[in-house]
Amino acid sequence: MLKRDKILVVDDERSIRELLEIFLKKEGYDVTSARSGEEGLARSKAADFDLILSDIKMADMTGIDLLRELRANNFNGQFILLTAFATAETAIQALKMGAFDYIIKSENFIEELKLVVQNALENRRLREENTYLRREFRKVHGMGNLIGKSQTMQELFKMIEVVSGTNSTVLITGDSGTGKELVAKAIHVNSLRADAPFVSANCGVFTETLLESELFGYVKGAFTGAAGNKKGLFEVADKGTIFLDEIGDTSLSMQVKLLRVLQERTIRRVGGTEEIPVDVRVIAATNRDLTAMVAENQFREDLYYRVRVIPIHISPLRHRRDDIPLLADHFLSRLNATVGRNIQRLSADALRKLEVYDWPGNVRELENAMERAYILETSHELSAQHLPDSVAGNSRPRTVATIPDDGFDLEQYVESLQKSYLEEALHRTGGVQVKAAELLRMSYRSFRHYMQKHGIEGK
Repeated sequence: MLKRDKILVVDDERSIRELLEIFLKKEGYDVTSARSGEEGLARSKAADFDLILSDIKMADMTGIDLLRELRANNFNGQFILLTAFATAETAIQALKMGAFDYIIKSENFIEELKLVVQNALENRRLREENTYLRREFRKVHGMGNLIGKSQTMQELFKMIEVVSGTNSTVLITGDSGTGKELVAKAIHVNSLRADAPFVSANCGVFTETLLESELFGYVKGAFTGAAGNKKGLFEVADKGTIFLDEIGDTSLSMQVKLLRVLQERTIRRVGGTEEIPVDVRVIAATNRDLTAMVAENQFREDLYYRVRVIPIHISPLRHRRDDIPLLADHFLSRLNATVGRNIQRLSADALRKLEVYDWPGNVRELENAMERAYILETSHELSAQHLPDSVAGNSRPRTVATIPDDGFDLEQYVESLQKSYLEEALHRTGGVQVKAAELLRMSYRSFRHYMQKHGIEGK
């Protein structure tokens, strides 16, 4: 048996209520009525309605007020306003608030009502079908640039959908290269803040002084070179989302300032005295163990609980190998689109090697491996021979450690080895320290520390 659409009629005029009830029931709808806006609101909380028809002018509350209350209570059905005296201002206000349409109570308005109700319910059905199809698509393909069909990724997609509907602070944890910023963007894009800015700040890239001016801005004359006032990223992200990547790399004094922003929802520019209110959702991320850092007094406990209102952990790629073929196909398609070539598939051998490798660099390493192989490939099939040696299994076997008969200075050897790797990383990245740190899977702060320790000059 087909489910009948449920309609609620809200009107304080008895004759209109009865007229609408009789007509809509004849059309096959399941109809309920209410004598006032308050009663209509109560009935909408007690049952799910596909459509609400409401008079605009009632004694206790207007139809506009009812619509506002319904939206505040997450009513997701259709809403049509009925009015004897429509004005352009009222109509525009209703439509902006999400009403499907409005109908003037003219002498023959019933025929118009029939068509508008049909269109509204058809629109709702299409909307529900699109939502269902998007959900099914995500089960196989993913959410935006987040790709995966594994159980852990499906749970992540569900979490993103739930979290997106709130304004709570989120802490995303996971190894480097797992896609923490992609998760933050997915939360923003699926939230009510989607039309406002998404602003990203890597807390590990800047010194403390630079980070403060980057996040909070500064006033003219605050320091040498401050020729005018400058907005910080918190102000730029107003009404939107700010993503604080590598929050575990912030200093204790900066943590105090971030805590204050989260508590007071105001910022103060460097060198300024004015408290500037900001309406920003904060999403933080780290690849460090903040719990251990709290225990070691390296991260403030009060800030930890402020940013960890909703924790989200992203599993490393080696724990979700089912996603590797899907990700590889995604990167192959993207490379075809951007480069303009047509490599149609991966060879069976290449795919097998991708699936058995442990991917310490996670999705980012997989993307880089695919790009390297793609550039070197000359046929229409991406073969295993062009994958990096570490992935293809062509790396030279590690030699067994040997110690000279008279021993050696291990610390000195390790330090010289560390220095040579730092210098090689800088050489490989053209002196760009942030990229060199990523290549060695270190935080920028740690990389800078070891540069200074070994006396390596930066550009």
